[in-house]
Amino acid sequence: MNELISQFSRRKFLLTAGASAVGAVVLNGCLGNPPDSSGNTQAQPVAAVNISPEQAPETPNVKLGYIPIVEAAPLIIAQEKGFFAKYGMSGVELSKQASWGSARDNLEIGSQGGGIDGGQWQMPMPHLITEGVITKGNVKIPMYVLAQLITHGNGIAISNKWKGQGIDLKLTQGQAVVSQLKSKGNIFKAAYTFPNVNQDFWIRYWLAAGGINPDQDIDLISVPSAQTVANMKTETMDAFSTGDPWPYRIVKDKIGYMAVLTAEIWKNHPEEYFAMKADWVDKNPKATKALLKGIMEAQQWLDNFANRAEAATILSGRNYFNLPTEILINPFQGKYDMGDGRVIDDKSMAAYYWKDERGSVSYPYKSHDLWFLTESVRWGFLPPDTLTNAKALIDRVNREDIWKQAATEAGIAAADIPTSTSRGVETFFDGVKFDPENPTAYLQSLKIKKVNV
Repeated sequence: MNELISQFSRRKFLLTAGASAVGAVVLNGCLGNPPDSSGNTQAQPVAAVNISPEQAPETPNVKLGYIPIVEAAPLIIAQEKGFFAKYGMSGVELSKQASWGSARDNLEIGSQGGGIDGGQWQMPMPHLITEGVITKGNVKIPMYVLAQLITHGNGIAISNKWKGQGIDLKLTQGQAVVSQLKSKGNIFKAAYTFPNVNQDFWIRYWLAAGGINPDQDIDLISVPSAQTVANMKTETMDAFSTGDPWPYRIVKDKIGYMAVLTAEIWKNHPEEYFAMKADWVDKNPKATKALLKGIMEAQQWLDNFANRAEAATILSGRNYFNLPTEILINPFQGKYDMGDGRVIDDKSMAAYYWKDERGSVSYPYKSHDLWFLTESVRWGFLPPDTLTNAKALIDRVNREDIWKQAATEAGIAAADIPTSTSRGVETFFDGVKFDPENPTAYLQSLKIKKVNV
Protein backbone atom coordinates (compact mmCIF):
# COMPACT_ATOMS: atom_id res chain seq x y z
CA MET A 1 0.00 0.00 0.00
CA ASN A 2 3.00 2.34 -0.10
CA GLU A 3 1.80 3.55 -3.51
CA LEU A 4 -1.14 5.18 -1.74
CA ILE A 5 1.17 7.64 -0.05
CA SER A 6 3.37 8.43 -3.04
CA GLN A 7 0.50 8.90 -5.48
CA PHE A 8 -2.12 10.48 -3.29
CA SER A 9 -0.52 12.90 -0.88
CA ARG A 10 -2.20 14.59 2.02
CA ARG A 11 -1.96 17.89 0.16
CA LYS A 12 -4.94 16.96 -2.00
CA PHE A 13 -7.02 16.44 1.10
CA LEU A 14 -5.86 19.63 2.79
CA LEU A 15 -6.79 21.69 -0.24
CA THR A 16 -10.34 20.40 -0.21
CA ALA A 17 -11.01 19.72 3.43
CA GLY A 18 -8.75 22.15 5.24
CA ALA A 19 -6.67 21.36 8.28
CA SER A 20 -8.79 22.73 11.08
CA ALA A 21 -7.52 21.72 14.46
CA VAL A 22 -10.11 23.90 16.09
CA GLY A 23 -10.35 23.40 19.81
CA ALA A 24 -12.84 20.66 20.58
CA VAL A 25 -15.52 21.10 23.17
CA VAL A 26 -15.12 18.41 25.80
CA LEU A 27 -18.36 17.12 27.22
CA ASN A 28 -18.24 15.10 30.40
CA GLY A 29 -21.18 12.89 31.19
CA CYS A 30 -23.72 14.52 33.48
CA LEU A 31 -25.38 11.36 34.66
CA GLY A 32 -28.03 11.78 37.29
CA ASN A 33 -28.44 15.54 36.84
CA PRO A 34 -31.83 17.21 36.29
CA PRO A 35 -32.80 18.69 32.91
CA ASP A 36 -30.81 21.80 32.07
CA SER A 37 -32.15 25.06 30.68
CA SER A 38 -31.82 23.76 27.11
CA GLY A 39 -34.26 20.97 27.82
CA ASN A 40 -31.56 18.33 27.54
CA THR A 41 -32.80 15.60 29.87
CA GLN A 42 -29.88 14.11 31.76
CA ALA A 43 -30.59 10.42 32.32
CA GLN A 44 -30.19 8.68 35.64
CA PRO A 45 -27.11 6.45 35.82
CA VAL A 46 -27.40 2.73 35.20
CA ALA A 47 -26.01 0.59 37.99
CA ALA A 48 -22.62 -0.88 37.15
CA VAL A 49 -22.62 -4.57 36.43
CA ASN A 50 -20.68 -6.91 38.64
CA ILE A 51 -17.51 -6.82 36.55
CA SER A 52 -15.23 -9.82 36.95
CA PRO A 53 -11.48 -9.18 37.31
CA GLU A 54 -11.01 -10.83 33.91
CA GLN A 55 -13.22 -8.18 32.27
CA ALA A 56 -12.39 -5.11 34.38
CA PRO A 57 -11.05 -2.34 32.11
CA GLU A 58 -7.40 -1.35 32.41
CA THR A 59 -8.50 2.30 32.59
CA PRO A 60 -11.89 3.98 32.96
CA ASN A 61 -10.71 6.99 30.96
CA VAL A 62 -10.88 7.68 27.24
CA LYS A 63 -11.55 10.64 24.94
CA LEU A 64 -13.89 10.04 22.01
CA GLY A 65 -14.57 12.50 19.22
CA TYR A 66 -17.92 12.94 17.52
CA ILE A 67 -19.64 15.14 14.94
CA PRO A 68 -23.14 16.37 15.89
CA ILE A 69 -25.17 14.25 13.48
CA VAL A 70 -27.35 11.21 14.18
CA GLU A 71 -24.46 8.82 13.52
CA ALA A 72 -23.04 9.93 16.89
CA ALA A 73 -26.16 8.84 18.81
CA PRO A 74 -24.73 5.54 20.17
CA LEU A 75 -21.79 7.37 21.77
CA ILE A 76 -23.97 10.09 23.26
CA ILE A 77 -26.65 7.70 24.50
CA ALA A 78 -24.04 5.33 25.97
CA GLN A 79 -22.74 8.30 27.93
CA GLU A 80 -26.02 9.88 28.96
CA LYS A 81 -27.83 6.63 29.85
CA GLY A 82 -24.84 5.36 31.83
CA PHE A 83 -24.04 2.39 29.62
CA PHE A 84 -20.32 3.24 29.45
CA ALA A 85 -20.16 3.56 33.23
CA LYS A 86 -22.11 0.32 33.63
CA TYR A 87 -19.18 -1.59 32.16
CA GLY A 88 -16.52 0.29 34.11
CA MET A 89 -15.83 3.16 31.70
CA SER A 90 -16.74 5.96 34.09
CA GLY A 91 -14.23 8.43 32.68
CA VAL A 92 -15.42 8.70 29.08
CA GLU A 93 -15.17 12.22 27.66
CA LEU A 94 -17.10 13.07 24.48
CA SER A 95 -15.41 15.75 22.44
CA LYS A 96 -17.46 17.62 19.83
CA GLN A 97 -15.32 18.08 16.72
CA ALA A 98 -15.53 21.21 14.58
CA SER A 99 -15.12 19.19 11.38
CA TRP A 100 -13.86 15.86 10.07
CA GLY A 101 -10.50 17.46 9.42
CA SER A 102 -10.40 18.55 13.04
CA ALA A 103 -11.23 15.00 14.16
CA ARG A 104 -8.32 13.65 12.12
CA ASP A 105 -5.96 16.31 13.49
CA ASN A 106 -7.04 15.62 17.07
CA LEU A 107 -6.50 11.90 16.58
CA GLU A 108 -2.95 12.65 15.43
CA ILE A 109 -2.39 14.68 18.60
CA GLY A 110 -3.90 11.98 20.83
CA SER A 111 -5.60 12.44 24.18
CA GLN A 112 -2.26 12.98 25.92
CA GLY A 113 -1.81 16.11 23.83
CA GLY A 114 -5.36 17.35 24.26
CA GLY A 115 -6.77 15.43 21.29
CA ILE A 116 -8.77 12.21 21.13
CA ASP A 117 -8.19 8.44 21.24
CA GLY A 118 -10.83 7.61 18.64
CA GLY A 119 -14.57 7.90 18.13
CA GLN A 120 -16.94 8.37 15.19
CA TRP A 121 -15.58 8.19 11.62
CA GLN A 122 -16.71 8.28 8.05
CA MET A 123 -15.33 5.44 5.97
CA PRO A 124 -12.66 4.72 4.92
CA MET A 125 -10.97 7.35 7.11
CA PRO A 126 -9.54 4.74 9.52
CA HIS A 127 -7.88 2.95 6.59
CA LEU A 128 -6.54 6.21 5.11
CA ILE A 129 -5.16 7.30 8.49
CA THR A 130 -3.64 3.86 9.03
CA GLU A 131 -1.83 4.16 5.70
CA GLY A 132 -0.81 7.78 6.27
CA VAL A 133 -2.72 9.00 3.22
CA ILE A 134 -4.36 11.95 5.03
CA THR A 135 -2.03 12.57 7.98
CA LYS A 136 0.64 15.21 8.45
CA GLY A 137 3.81 14.14 6.73
CA ASN A 138 2.00 10.96 5.64
CA VAL A 139 2.81 9.42 9.01
CA LYS A 140 1.01 6.10 9.45
CA ILE A 141 -1.24 6.02 12.52
CA PRO A 142 -2.70 2.51 12.78
CA MET A 143 -6.39 2.39 13.65
CA TYR A 144 -8.89 -0.35 14.37
CA VAL A 145 -12.47 -0.34 13.11
CA LEU A 146 -14.50 -1.82 15.97
CA ALA A 147 -18.20 -1.36 15.18
CA GLN A 148 -20.63 0.16 12.73
CA LEU A 149 -22.63 2.89 14.44
CA ILE A 150 -25.67 3.30 12.17
CA THR A 151 -27.38 2.59 8.89
CA HIS A 152 -29.33 5.27 6.95
CA GLY A 153 -29.75 8.75 8.47
CA ASN A 154 -28.29 10.65 5.51
CA GLY A 155 -29.79 12.60 2.64
CA ILE A 156 -29.09 14.93 -0.26
CA ALA A 157 -30.70 18.34 0.02
CA ILE A 158 -31.30 20.58 -3.00
CA SER A 159 -31.80 24.35 -3.17
CA ASN A 160 -35.41 25.45 -3.57
CA LYS A 161 -34.61 27.07 -6.92
CA TRP A 162 -34.56 23.58 -8.49
CA LYS A 163 -37.86 22.44 -7.03
CA GLY A 164 -40.08 20.85 -9.67
CA GLN A 165 -37.31 20.74 -12.29
CA GLY A 166 -36.44 17.07 -12.13
CA ILE A 167 -33.58 17.14 -9.61
CA ASP A 168 -35.11 14.17 -7.83
CA LEU A 169 -34.41 10.55 -6.87
CA LYS A 170 -33.95 9.38 -10.47
CA LEU A 171 -32.59 12.72 -11.70
CA THR A 172 -35.22 12.70 -14.43
CA GLN A 173 -34.09 16.09 -15.76
CA GLY A 174 -30.71 16.22 -14.10
CA GLN A 175 -28.59 16.00 -17.22
CA ALA A 176 -30.65 18.66 -18.96
CA VAL A 177 -30.38 21.07 -16.01
CA VAL A 178 -26.64 20.57 -15.66
CA SER A 179 -26.04 20.93 -19.43
CA GLN A 180 -28.13 24.08 -19.63
CA LEU A 181 -26.19 25.65 -16.79
CA LYS A 182 -22.84 24.83 -18.40
CA SER A 183 -23.97 26.24 -21.74
CA LYS A 184 -24.62 29.56 -19.98
CA GLY A 185 -21.15 29.57 -18.41
CA ASN A 186 -22.50 28.51 -15.04
CA ILE A 187 -22.11 25.20 -13.21
CA PHE A 188 -24.17 23.19 -10.73
CA LYS A 189 -22.49 23.40 -7.31
CA ALA A 190 -22.72 20.56 -4.80
CA ALA A 191 -20.97 19.84 -1.51
CA TYR A 192 -20.18 17.21 1.10
CA THR A 193 -18.45 17.56 4.47
CA PHE A 194 -15.13 15.77 3.83
CA PRO A 195 -13.55 14.44 0.61
CA ASN A 196 -13.35 10.83 -0.48
CA VAL A 197 -15.54 9.32 2.25
CA ASN A 198 -19.19 8.35 2.90
CA GLN A 199 -21.03 11.57 2.15
CA ASP A 200 -18.88 12.18 -0.93
CA PHE A 201 -19.60 8.63 -2.12
CA TRP A 202 -23.38 8.92 -1.68
CA ILE A 203 -23.78 12.02 -3.82
CA ARG A 204 -21.34 10.70 -6.43
CA TYR A 205 -23.23 7.43 -6.72
CA TRP A 206 -26.57 9.21 -7.08
CA LEU A 207 -25.26 11.65 -9.70
CA ALA A 208 -23.51 8.96 -11.74
CA ALA A 209 -26.58 6.72 -11.68
CA GLY A 210 -28.46 9.65 -13.23
CA GLY A 211 -25.90 10.09 -15.98
CA ILE A 212 -24.04 13.04 -14.45
CA ASN A 213 -20.27 12.84 -14.12
CA PRO A 214 -19.46 14.42 -10.72
CA ASP A 215 -15.89 15.24 -11.81
CA GLN A 216 -16.73 16.79 -15.18
CA ASP A 217 -20.31 18.04 -15.23
CA ILE A 218 -20.63 19.84 -11.88
CA ASP A 219 -18.55 21.56 -9.21
CA LEU A 220 -18.35 19.11 -6.30
CA ILE A 221 -16.46 20.37 -3.26
CA SER A 222 -15.93 19.95 0.48
CA VAL A 223 -17.69 22.60 2.57
CA PRO A 224 -18.50 22.72 6.32
CA SER A 225 -22.18 22.09 6.91
CA ALA A 226 -22.99 25.46 8.46
CA GLN A 227 -21.35 27.29 5.54
CA THR A 228 -23.25 25.18 3.04
CA VAL A 229 -26.58 26.00 4.65
CA ALA A 230 -25.71 29.70 4.51
CA ASN A 231 -24.75 29.33 0.84
CA MET A 232 -28.02 27.55 0.07
CA LYS A 233 -29.90 30.42 1.68
CA THR A 234 -28.24 32.81 -0.78
CA GLU A 235 -28.73 30.31 -3.66
CA THR A 236 -24.98 30.03 -4.29
CA MET A 237 -25.00 26.30 -3.43
CA ASP A 238 -27.25 23.85 -5.26
CA ALA A 239 -26.90 20.56 -3.36
CA PHE A 240 -25.55 19.19 -0.10
CA SER A 241 -24.87 15.61 1.03
CA THR A 242 -24.68 15.00 4.79
CA GLY A 243 -26.21 13.31 7.81
CA ASP A 244 -29.34 14.23 9.73
CA PRO A 245 -30.27 16.66 11.13
CA TRP A 246 -28.85 18.87 8.37
CA PRO A 247 -30.89 17.75 5.30
CA TYR A 248 -34.17 17.75 7.19
CA ARG A 249 -33.30 21.03 8.87
CA ILE A 250 -32.80 22.57 5.42
CA VAL A 251 -36.36 21.48 4.60
CA LYS A 252 -37.82 22.72 7.89
CA ASP A 253 -36.09 26.07 7.46
CA LYS A 254 -37.60 26.24 3.93
CA ILE A 255 -34.15 26.61 2.38
CA GLY A 256 -34.48 23.58 0.14
CA TYR A 257 -35.93 20.10 -0.31
CA MET A 258 -34.59 16.56 -0.08
CA ALA A 259 -34.11 14.85 -3.42
CA VAL A 260 -33.14 11.50 -1.95
CA LEU A 261 -32.43 9.62 1.24
CA THR A 262 -29.35 7.44 1.23
CA ALA A 263 -31.73 4.69 2.38
CA GLU A 264 -33.24 4.99 -1.11
CA ILE A 265 -29.86 4.78 -2.85
CA TRP A 266 -28.74 1.69 -0.93
CA LYS A 267 -31.17 0.15 1.51
CA ASN A 268 -29.52 -0.86 4.81
CA HIS A 269 -26.19 0.58 3.72
CA PRO A 270 -23.11 0.85 5.98
CA GLU A 271 -22.73 4.36 7.30
CA GLU A 272 -20.33 5.67 9.98
CA TYR A 273 -18.16 3.63 12.32
CA PHE A 274 -16.58 3.51 15.75
CA ALA A 275 -12.79 3.27 15.45
CA MET A 276 -9.86 3.80 17.80
CA LYS A 277 -6.12 4.25 17.60
CA ALA A 278 -4.62 0.78 17.47
CA ASP A 279 -2.06 1.48 20.19
CA TRP A 280 -4.82 2.49 22.63
CA VAL A 281 -6.72 -0.72 21.90
CA ASP A 282 -3.61 -2.87 22.16
CA LYS A 283 -2.77 -1.29 25.52
CA ASN A 284 -6.37 -1.46 26.81
CA PRO A 285 -8.08 -4.53 25.31
CA LYS A 286 -10.54 -4.94 28.18
CA ALA A 287 -11.41 -1.25 28.22
CA THR A 288 -12.00 -1.47 24.47
CA LYS A 289 -14.48 -4.30 24.96
CA ALA A 290 -16.14 -2.34 27.77
CA LEU A 291 -16.63 0.59 25.39
CA LEU A 292 -18.11 -1.75 22.81
CA LYS A 293 -20.51 -3.23 25.34
CA GLY A 294 -21.72 0.24 26.23
CA ILE A 295 -22.16 1.14 22.57
CA MET A 296 -24.00 -2.11 21.85
CA GLU A 297 -26.41 -1.47 24.72
CA ALA A 298 -26.97 2.08 23.48
CA GLN A 299 -27.64 0.78 19.96
CA GLN A 300 -30.23 -1.68 21.25
CA TRP A 301 -31.84 1.07 23.34
CA LEU A 302 -31.99 3.34 20.28
CA ASP A 303 -33.64 0.66 18.16
CA ASN A 304 -36.57 0.57 20.57
CA PHE A 305 -38.71 3.17 18.81
CA ALA A 306 -40.47 3.91 22.11
CA ASN A 307 -37.16 5.47 23.23
CA ARG A 308 -36.71 7.71 20.23
CA ALA A 309 -38.53 10.75 21.58
CA GLU A 310 -36.23 10.67 24.60
CA ALA A 311 -33.24 10.15 22.32
CA ALA A 312 -34.25 13.19 20.27
CA THR A 313 -34.51 15.26 23.44
CA ILE A 314 -31.06 14.20 24.62
CA LEU A 315 -29.38 14.71 21.25
CA SER A 316 -31.01 18.07 20.55
CA GLY A 317 -29.80 19.62 23.82
CA ARG A 318 -27.37 22.53 23.91
CA ASN A 319 -24.43 20.30 24.85
CA TYR A 320 -24.84 18.18 21.73
CA PHE A 321 -26.75 19.21 18.57
CA ASN A 322 -28.28 22.44 19.92
CA LEU A 323 -31.39 22.47 17.75
CA PRO A 324 -35.16 22.08 18.11
CA THR A 325 -36.13 18.56 19.14
CA GLU A 326 -38.77 18.33 16.41
CA ILE A 327 -36.03 18.34 13.76
CA LEU A 328 -35.06 14.85 14.96
CA ILE A 329 -38.32 13.24 16.07
CA ASN A 330 -40.02 12.53 12.73
CA PRO A 331 -36.92 11.26 10.86
CA PHE A 332 -36.21 8.97 13.82
CA GLN A 333 -39.61 7.37 13.10
CA GLY A 334 -38.98 7.10 9.35
CA LYS A 335 -41.22 10.10 8.62
CA TYR A 336 -39.78 12.58 6.12
CA ASP A 337 -41.50 15.55 4.58
CA MET A 338 -39.13 15.82 1.63
CA GLY A 339 -40.14 19.44 1.02
CA ASP A 340 -41.19 18.96 -2.60
CA GLY A 341 -44.58 17.35 -2.06
CA ARG A 342 -43.15 13.88 -1.49
CA VAL A 343 -43.74 12.37 1.95
CA ILE A 344 -42.06 9.22 3.29
CA ASP A 345 -43.69 7.40 6.20
CA ASP A 346 -41.81 4.11 6.43
CA LYS A 347 -40.01 2.86 9.51
CA SER A 348 -37.70 0.74 7.37
CA MET A 349 -36.25 4.01 6.01
CA ALA A 350 -35.39 5.32 9.48
CA ALA A 351 -31.93 5.20 11.03
CA TYR A 352 -31.12 1.86 12.66
CA TYR A 353 -28.32 1.21 15.10
CA TRP A 354 -28.43 -2.44 16.18
CA LYS A 355 -30.32 -4.50 13.59
CA ASP A 356 -32.04 -3.89 10.27
CA GLU A 357 -33.70 -5.99 7.58
CA ARG A 358 -30.33 -7.48 6.58
CA GLY A 359 -29.33 -8.45 10.13
CA SER A 360 -26.68 -6.82 12.31
CA VAL A 361 -25.97 -3.11 11.93
CA SER A 362 -23.42 -2.91 14.73
CA TYR A 363 -21.15 -5.69 13.47
CA PRO A 364 -18.43 -4.31 11.12
CA TYR A 365 -18.62 -6.51 8.02
CA LYS A 366 -15.32 -6.66 6.16
CA SER A 367 -17.23 -6.81 2.88
CA HIS A 368 -18.38 -3.25 3.52
CA ASP A 369 -14.80 -2.06 4.06
CA LEU A 370 -14.07 -3.56 0.65
CA TRP A 371 -16.89 -1.58 -0.97
CA PHE A 372 -15.55 1.69 0.43
CA LEU A 373 -12.06 0.90 -0.90
CA THR A 374 -13.49 -0.23 -4.25
CA GLU A 375 -15.48 3.00 -4.56
CA SER A 376 -12.28 4.89 -3.73
CA VAL A 377 -10.63 3.19 -6.69
CA ARG A 378 -13.66 3.97 -8.88
CA TRP A 379 -13.20 7.72 -8.43
CA GLY A 380 -9.40 7.75 -8.54
CA PHE A 381 -9.01 8.48 -4.83
CA LEU A 382 -6.83 5.39 -4.48
CA PRO A 383 -4.78 3.60 -7.16
CA PRO A 384 -6.15 0.47 -8.88
CA ASP A 385 -3.65 -1.83 -7.15
CA THR A 386 -5.44 -1.01 -3.89
CA LEU A 387 -7.76 -3.92 -4.60
CA THR A 388 -4.80 -6.30 -4.90
CA ASN A 389 -3.80 -5.46 -1.33
CA ALA A 390 -7.27 -4.68 0.03
CA LYS A 391 -7.71 -7.89 2.02
CA ALA A 392 -4.46 -7.40 3.92
CA LEU A 393 -5.32 -3.78 4.74
CA ILE A 394 -8.87 -4.66 5.82
CA ASP A 395 -7.60 -7.50 8.01
CA ARG A 396 -5.22 -5.07 9.75
CA VAL A 397 -7.82 -2.36 10.33
CA ASN A 398 -11.12 -4.20 10.79
CA ARG A 399 -11.17 -5.90 14.20
CA GLU A 400 -14.53 -7.61 14.00
CA ASP A 401 -13.00 -10.27 16.22
CA ILE A 402 -12.96 -7.79 19.12
CA TRP A 403 -16.62 -6.94 18.42
CA LYS A 404 -17.49 -10.63 18.66
CA GLN A 405 -15.56 -11.04 21.91
CA ALA A 406 -17.36 -8.06 23.44
CA ALA A 407 -20.75 -9.29 22.24
CA THR A 408 -20.14 -12.73 23.71
CA GLU A 409 -19.03 -11.29 27.05
CA ALA A 410 -22.11 -9.02 27.07
CA GLY A 411 -24.38 -12.03 26.65
CA ILE A 412 -25.58 -11.10 23.15
CA ALA A 413 -27.60 -13.94 21.65
CA ALA A 414 -25.63 -16.13 19.26
CA ALA A 415 -28.22 -15.40 16.56
CA ASP A 416 -27.21 -11.71 16.70
CA ILE A 417 -23.50 -12.42 16.21
CA PRO A 418 -22.71 -12.83 12.49
CA THR A 419 -20.78 -15.93 11.52
CA SER A 420 -19.42 -14.49 8.25
CA THR A 421 -17.33 -11.36 7.70
CA SER A 422 -19.25 -10.79 4.44
CA ARG A 423 -22.86 -9.65 4.21
CA GLY A 424 -22.93 -10.96 0.66
CA VAL A 425 -24.09 -9.28 -2.54
CA GLU A 426 -25.32 -5.69 -2.19
CA THR A 427 -27.88 -4.11 -4.56
CA PHE A 428 -28.24 -0.39 -5.31
CA PHE A 429 -31.29 1.54 -6.44
CA ASP A 430 -30.18 1.55 -10.08
CA GLY A 431 -29.91 -2.24 -10.16
CA VAL A 432 -26.10 -2.36 -9.92
CA LYS A 433 -24.78 -5.13 -7.68
CA PHE A 434 -21.60 -5.31 -5.62
CA ASP A 435 -20.32 -8.83 -5.05
CA PRO A 436 -17.46 -8.69 -2.52
CA GLU A 437 -16.09 -11.84 -4.12
CA ASN A 438 -15.55 -9.91 -7.37
CA PRO A 439 -15.12 -6.15 -6.87
CA THR A 440 -13.60 -5.80 -10.34
CA ALA A 441 -16.88 -6.92 -11.92
CA TYR A 442 -18.64 -4.16 -9.97
CA LEU A 443 -16.22 -1.57 -11.36
CA GLN A 444 -16.66 -2.92 -14.88
CA SER A 445 -20.45 -2.59 -14.60
CA LEU A 446 -20.31 1.13 -13.81
CA LYS A 447 -20.70 3.50 -16.75
CA ILE A 448 -19.26 6.59 -15.07
CA LYS A 449 -15.92 6.19 -13.29
CA LYS A 450 -12.35 7.44 -13.36
CA VAL A 451 -10.58 4.11 -13.21
CA ASN A 452 -9.91 2.07 -16.35
CA VAL A 453 -10.90 -1.55 -15.74
